[in-house]
Amino acid sequence: MTIGISITLILSSILLVLLVLLHKGKGGGLSDLFGGGFSSSFGGSSVVERNLDRLTIITGVIWFVCIVALGLLLKP
Repeated sequence: MTIGISITLILSSILLVLLVLLHKGKGGGLSDLFGGGFSSSFGGSSVVERNLDRLTIITGVIWFVCIVALGLLLKP
């Protein structure tokens, strides 16, 4: 059981980092460093931004649940 939660935690951590980096920057952040021109030309749609926000929140909740579950399962 802990192995499955650990794998889910690792995958959600990687996905969460990638999703945060995909967000449109408010100027001079990491999102501008990794293709600010690309995200500005395709990130104009508010539907895409809302879906990216939702996916980031869902991934963050999954990450948080995995952290809590591992903390409860591995508690001595």
